[in-house]
Amino acid sequence: MDRARSWIHMIRKRCSAPSINMAARLRQPTSGGSLNLARFAETLLPLLSEREGESISQAEQALGEFHARYEAILHRGFRAKLGLLNEADGDLDLANDLLDVMARGRADFTLTFRLLGDDLDIPGAQATARRLFEDPGPFDAWSMRWRNRLARDGSATSTRKAAMHGSNPKFIPRNHRVEAMIKAAVEDDDFRIFEQLVEVVSRPFEEQPTLSYYAEPPKPHERVLQTFCGT
Repeated sequence: MDRARSWIHMIRKRCSAPSINMAARLRQPTSGGSLNLARFAETLLPLLSEREGESISQAEQALGEFHARYEAILHRGFRAKLGLLNEADGDLDLANDLLDVMARGRADFTLTFRLLGDDLDIPGAQATARRLFEDPGPFDAWSMRWRNRLARDGSATSTRKAAMHGSNPKFIPRNHRVEAMIKAAVEDDDFRIFEQLVEVVSRPFEEQPTLSYYAEPPKPHERVLQTFCGT
């Protein structure tokens, strides 16, 4: 099985570099998935075929099919989030560049995509999404490219906004809200926050104006710096 071990080692080496941020993960979208599948393939190689070369070929083919499917779904998902209803060259670059701008500007991921839909019929300089960025300049430059791309798409604004709001939730179970919920339940036997949080995340794409504060990112003193899978 020396050849098999070499193949697994090659996959591990190629896929094990840590991602720096979400943009890096998008540019190397299968790093985590490939590593997990490579380990899974390692356990299956003796079962795929009695011949070593054939088992490796089968595993390589399966991984190749996964990569193609993953990337197709990834591209389709980001086009939906950006309101790109038709496919065009450069769409993934546009998504990557937004993630870079968001990382540099320390903008909230969920709210940025949600507000892009809100801003469709608002001039770029007045867009609410730009307020999320510490320095809105790079976002403004990106927004001009995005709006030019939308203009080439040719869809009605109302149709595009509905599609974007159906792909970009306003509410997610933010860590600081979950932490507050746990603290209230454990320390005070108070489940009101739990009930509210369940209600709001059960309808993540709806506006829910009376619970709009659940959409807000944490303030510096509210940030949860350590979480556990059990929560």
